[in-house]
Amino acid sequence: MGGCLSSYVEGACDKGGRGEKRGGGLFDRRGGSVVTDPAELLAKVESGQGLTDEELQCVPGRMFLNGSSEVACLFTQQGRKGTNQDAMIAWENFGSRDNTVFCGIFDGHGPFGHMVAKKVRDSLPLKLCTQWKAAHNNQNGLQQDGIAPVSVHSEDGSMGKDEWSEPTDTVDGKLPEIYHILRQSLLKSFKLMDKELKLHPTIDCFCSGSTAITLVKQGQDLVIGNVGDSRAVLGMRDEDDSLVAVQLTVDLKPNLPREAERIQQCKGRVFALQDEPEVARVWLPNNDSPGLAMARAFGDFCLKDYGLISVPDVSYRHLTDKDEFIILATDGIWDVLSNKEAVDVVASAPSRSTAARALVDTAIRAWWLKFPTSKIDDCAVVCLFLNPPSPAVQNHLIGSEKNNLGPTPLERAGGDHLVEPIAATGEPEVTVAHLVSSREIEIMPAEPGEKSLEQQQRQQSRRLADCLSTTDEEEWSALEGVTRVNSLVNLPRFLAGDKRSASWRKWL
Repeated sequence: MGGCLSSYVEGACDKGGRGEKRGGGLFDRRGGSVVTDPAELLAKVESGQGLTDEELQCVPGRMFLNGSSEVACLFTQQGRKGTNQDAMIAWENFGSRDNTVFCGIFDGHGPFGHMVAKKVRDSLPLKLCTQWKAAHNNQNGLQQDGIAPVSVHSEDGSMGKDEWSEPTDTVDGKLPEIYHILRQSLLKSFKLMDKELKLHPTIDCFCSGSTAITLVKQGQDLVIGNVGDSRAVLGMRDEDDSLVAVQLTVDLKPNLPREAERIQQCKGRVFALQDEPEVARVWLPNNDSPGLAMARAFGDFCLKDYGLISVPDVSYRHLTDKDEFIILATDGIWDVLSNKEAVDVVASAPSRSTAARALVDTAIRAWWLKFPTSKIDDCAVVCLFLNPPSPAVQNHLIGSEKNNLGPTPLERAGGDHLVEPIAATGEPEVTVAHLVSSREIEIMPAEPGEKSLEQQQRQQSRRLADCLSTTDEEEWSALEGVTRVNSLVNLPRFLAGDKRSASWRKWL
């Protein structure tokens, strides 16, 4: 998805992007003027005003393309399923707040999933910024008047307390004020985001949707909102100074008891197909569709009457000096790599600027090894580093901006419709071989002539090392066979406009 692979780059606004220069100013294609002054843009963000696509590209500190900064790196790679439906974002000094970072990862699904993911990526942070400011002002006003703040549990009677998981981390036995403020802001922002998608004039979200993991880090406080089956994992040091992986979110699958109970109470059905018994899906009451492989999502309004919700699972963690980095990634990563494997890849990357790229490269190779007859899924990764970089790392980041990344494994394989390498860092090709030992690597020479039946049979069980050594003349492809796991199985055949989620508002 082209829209999900754009980023703020210094000077991008001056180049025009989607806009054009007229009389010294920048205008969008609709003829309206585009604000490019950073101070004016931040003022619009804080006031809750909408920003155009051109203005979003000019917001300082906001990255949503393959690239890196001192505290974060992002990388996404289109798979073999068509349009890249993954989106990502990292926004430093979020809401004009010092020492505050917002990160997000979004995995679209359905015919218009790429549009949903892009819309959520662009709109949700703005809504959160507005709600955060309003909640903070409201909290201060109530405290000045001597009135106790209203609990967010009673904010909306249609949302039961059991819809959220309680945070497991506290400071001195109690939760900090920022958690309560951000939790309330996240709940309202997600609610408004889903409502906007429902009423959007050009994006059909009836059978399309997106996951979302949003992370706000301010100082040592970390608040995460999760919808869907993307995942956040923390890399930290234990008492023995060994690197361990801590999963920060729960994959909100339909087979979780709490999720299944809610769906079944709303007359939705939860079951797995015979050919994939490990994948529980959500189905309409009287129709074997759409078979959504998650219990919460933005969009997908065909299921919003039957137990699917967009209420985020909000959690809190107090960070310590032993916490090193956080990985946000879509299921294209987690379907083939464990939490520990992902943490090891990021920790062993040559530099911070290549960590996300290294993880995507490793996942692509793991897809080739583990699912040789499946189509590789889209992969997107955001790595947030919690400790300040050393001076050597800072100098490396500055000097690397002049160079290009090498091609990914899929680009070397000559995949169709793949994103082009972009100018981001000067790192050499990253090859992280955590999944195979050096003794397993054998270079397989290409044989001339047509493939014999024996060769074709051997190709079905090739090892990871064989895939990496494939030549251009003998391309190994995952295009043959069935897809490993799709978020949707099929689309409903009915499109009764007067009955499309008539009571959807009760879940918003």
